[in-house]
Amino acid sequence: MRFVRIASKILAGIIGLVILAAAGAYGNGSRKLGKHFTVAEAAPSIPSDPASIERGHHFATAISKCVICHGDNLSGKLFGDSRAVGTLWSANLTSGKGARGAMLTDAQIVNAIRHGVSADGRSLLIMPSKMYTRLSDEDVADIVAYIRSVPPVDSARPATRAGPLLRIMVGSVAGAMQSATGVDHNAPHPAAPPSGPTAEYGSYLVSVGGCKFCHGAGLSGGPLEEGPPGSLPAANLTPEGLKAYDEAKFSRALREGIRPSGVPINPEFMPWKLTKLMTDDEIRAVWKYLQTVPPKPYGNH
Repeated sequence: MRFVRIASKILAGIIGLVILAAAGAYGNGSRKLGKHFTVAEAAPSIPSDPASIERGHHFATAISKCVICHGDNLSGKLFGDSRAVGTLWSANLTSGKGARGAMLTDAQIVNAIRHGVSADGRSLLIMPSKMYTRLSDEDVADIVAYIRSVPPVDSARPATRAGPLLRIMVGSVAGAMQSATGVDHNAPHPAAPPSGPTAEYGSYLVSVGGCKFCHGAGLSGGPLEEGPPGSLPAANLTPEGLKAYDEAKFSRALREGIRPSGVPINPEFMPWKLTKLMTDDEIRAVWKYLQTVPPKPYGNH
């Protein structure tokens, strides 16, 4: 009986510590979610000519893949709705009734893309701004031009509501979910290299295309650094992991979703239905860049 009493006290103490830690993380997460960020830069001039809009469409689909989260018509998607996690909608970026796109200025859209900062100054959630902050003025302006051109969809999305589990995760994991964290909000945005089948342009496309969001900063793959629980590990894109590929096989993987072994690639985890829209020069540029990346073992970031 004495052993049972001691064990019960130890268990109660452990439970108490867990509750205190969760409460602390919850409070810390709430403070982080309420933090305001200041972005001083002005938006670049937004074009309206058909060529710029079409280029923005190409970047928003094949390169930066905005449509994955915001939908083919940019009217937003539901990512989760539960009492524990919260309500997570991506914004309706169109000019429809009740849509966020109708309420945002060009500068606010640019700040959301490049800085992960909402119109009220707080951090957006699950916006890969650490990648998009590298977008050149021309490219981000063309993306905004495309956003402004899409047909309106009347649909007001509920405001994002962070549930207790999400707040605990934000409070306990550095940088988790908060798009504005880790972005240098004062850094200049250099011009993109000249477009063409070069390693330099390939490096730019990999950076602003979100490849490092899944495959890691060193592109060596492994479990997603910022992905949701249950996400499949990403492949090693360094020369060490691409030994079975040549340029033609790499192009086939991006265009048809087929590995050199003939095994299909799940489009839910590798968006080849979007990368297939890349031009031949863009795919060649990415391939050339990947050949310059230092070889690393799988998952060795």
